[in-house]
Amino acid sequence: MIATLQNPLALVGRILIALLFIPAGFGKISGFAGTVGYATSVGMPMPTVAVAVGLLIELLGGLALLFGFGTRIAALALAVFTLAASFFFHAYWALPADQQMMQQLLFFKNVAVTGGLLAFAAFGAGAWSVDGARFGR
Repeated sequence: MIATLQNPLALVGRILIALLFIPAGFGKISGFAGTVGYATSVGMPMPTVAVAVGLLIELLGGLALLFGFGTRIAALALAVFTLAASFFFHAYWALPADQQMMQQLLFFKNVAVTGGLLAFAAFGAGAWSVDGARFGR
């Protein structure tokens, strides 16, 4: 039963995860200066470059994941980006105890998203994808 759902579930999974990254990438375009300011405030090195790279990874990687094009590489790039960004933007351990809960929740949500992305990096996009059409999967 589950095997027959593999391709539709992979498609839905790709869509849902891409929904995290594509709007965030577009948001960085429209709010680039504010995002750079925030990245600066959390101590990110070379914040302008980091935000520009993040924007590209989120937008291009999110679109690649959505369509299942170069899925394994896109998912791996998004996984590394998500985990790295979590240490800067959701550093709950550096906050006072009464402010940790939300950032801890967001940090571990990102860890879980990273896990989902690593599964796509390992197993690919499924047959209902550009990769599936190109490589007959």
